[in-house]
Amino acid sequence: MSGILKPLRIGTVTLETPLVLAPMAGVCDLPYRVIARRHGAALVCAEMVSAKGLVYGNKHTRDMLTVADGEHPLSMQIFGAEPDIMARAAAAAESCGADIVDINMGCPVRKVVTNGEGAALMRDLPLAEKIVAAVVRAVSVPVTVKMRTGWDAASFTATELAKRCERAGAAAITVHGRTRDQFYSGTADLAKIAAVVRSVSIPVFGNGDVTDGRSAERMAEQTGCAGIMIGRGAQGNPWIFRQVEAYLRDRTVVPPPTAKERCALILEHFDSLLAFKGEYVGLREMRSHASWYTKGMYASAALRQRINKAVSPDEFRGIIREAVSVFEKRVD
Repeated sequence: MSGILKPLRIGTVTLETPLVLAPMAGVCDLPYRVIARRHGAALVCAEMVSAKGLVYGNKHTRDMLTVADGEHPLSMQIFGAEPDIMARAAAAAESCGADIVDINMGCPVRKVVTNGEGAALMRDLPLAEKIVAAVVRAVSVPVTVKMRTGWDAASFTATELAKRCERAGAAAITVHGRTRDQFYSGTADLAKIAAVVRSVSIPVFGNGDVTDGRSAERMAEQTGCAGIMIGRGAQGNPWIFRQVEAYLRDRTVVPPPTAKERCALILEHFDSLLAFKGEYVGLREMRSHASWYTKGMYASAALRQRINKAVSPDEFRGIIREAVSVFEKRVD
C-alpha cells in the first residue's frame, strides 16, 4: 500500500490528497473542472492559455479563465517564451482567481514549440529559469512548472531544468514521463521521473499512463513522487479520482459507474456546457466528452454516431436517455 495518500502542501496551498487533474485543451474547461473537483480531484488545472493572449486582452483567452466557486483550489496554466510577458500574464491569472500559476514547459504541439514555447523551453534552460523567476516575482500565489523528460531520447534535461526551477522559486514541479518527440506515444518513463524527484526538494508530481488505482500505485512506488497528475485517464472519467484514492488507501477496487450514473453525469455536464458556452458550442463540444464517457460500453459506437448527428439539445438529451437500457448491457 502506497504512503503517498496524505495532504500535500504547495507553497501556501494545501491539497486534501495528492491527486490532481491535468490541464488538457478541450477538456478542462469550467464545467468539467467543477465535476472533477466533486469527484475527488484535490486540485484542478485550467486549459493552458497564451500569455500574450491574456496580456493583450483577448476575450476568448479571458473567458477560458472564468472561475466557479466550486472548483477551488484552482491552477491556471500559461505558456510563452518572454519573461516580461509571462510575468504580466501570471499577474492577470492571479487576478482572475488562480490559487496557483503553472508554467507550461511540456506542450509538444508544433505551433507552440516553433515559437520557442512549451516543450521548446527544455532546450533553453537559462531562458526557462528566467521565466520562472519573473513569474514568481509577479505573483503572491505559488508558481509551479509542468515539463517533460526532455526534447528527445538523447536529451534528458528534466533534472537540470527542475533544479533551475527550484532555484528560481517554483513551489512544485510536474513531470510527464515522455519526451516532446514522443507526444503521447510509447509509455511514460518512470525512472526519469524518479530521477527528477531525487534532484530537488520541492514536491514533484508524476504524470503519464495513470488510468486506475494499480497504475497510480506503480507511479508512486517507482518514482517516489509526492503527487499524481491524471490526464487522459480522466477524460470522461471523473470517477477515477475516487477510484485511485480508494486503491491507494487500502487497495479497495471501486466498481465502475453504472450506465445510469454515466448518463446522468453526461446530461449534467451537457447542461453546464450549454449554460457556460451556449447551444452551438456546447452541443458540439459535448460530442467529444460523450465519446469519452461511453468508451468501452456496449453499442457505444452506434451511440456516438447518433450523438454526432444531434442538431438540438433536446435531441441530444433524448438519445442519452434512450441509451440507458442499452448501456446496462455494458461490456467490462
